[in-house]
Amino acid sequence: MKKRKFLLTAFIVAVTVTGGIIYAADHLDSPAVSNQTTDITDVYVFRGQNTSNLVFVANTQGLLSPSASSMAMFDEKTLIEFNIDNNGDNVEDLVIQAIAKNGKMKVYGPYKPVSTGTKSVISPSAFSVQADITVYGQAAKIGEENGIKVFAGPRDDPFFFDLGQYQKIIGGTASGFNNPGTDTFKGTNVMSIVIEVPKSLLGSTNTINVWAESKKAIN
Repeated sequence: MKKRKFLLTAFIVAVTVTGGIIYAADHLDSPAVSNQTTDITDVYVFRGQNTSNLVFVANTQGLLSPSASSMAMFDEKTLIEFNIDNNGDNVEDLVIQAIAKNGKMKVYGPYKPVSTGTKSVISPSAFSVQADITVYGQAAKIGEENGIKVFAGPRDDPFFFDLGQYQKIIGGTASGFNNPGTDTFKGTNVMSIVIEVPKSLLGSTNTINVWAESKKAIN
């Protein structure tokens, strides 16, 4: 298998992980990105049920209705890449790469990237695990190998945001959010990639910076 090259098309804000759950969200993008396979809505990083592991989540293709979810697919030419900086210089020291192929989500890494920045290369020798992509409405299919687990498929959007109340606050007609608020994303789904990795594979530092990117194949 030859190495595949990818070029950055969209990205999510970086987060710093020292414990607990960290997330960043980016719903309702510009028309050039929204509803595209490159559109990342959220990135989460948190400790697994096994506290020796970290879980990385990238959600894509937001605001899917149930009917759209049944037809949604991962693009085989779109790479989802988690970048991990473990020395604080804001350059990825390790990457975890995920890409769909023939109904499976294949995961590579974590490993030192062949190149950094806007261009990425998948190194076939870094393959770690794969899972059948779960079909909407079916039980989750989880792949596990080399101590790494992966799930890929549609899931209910976990991000809570009261867009209507937010617009009132911005417009000056409200001073704060309601408790409870209204979940704008209720009933919508995302295409989710979830990867659980032993901390021992991420370096010896206690703090890491993580950002997720989506990149399109250029070969």
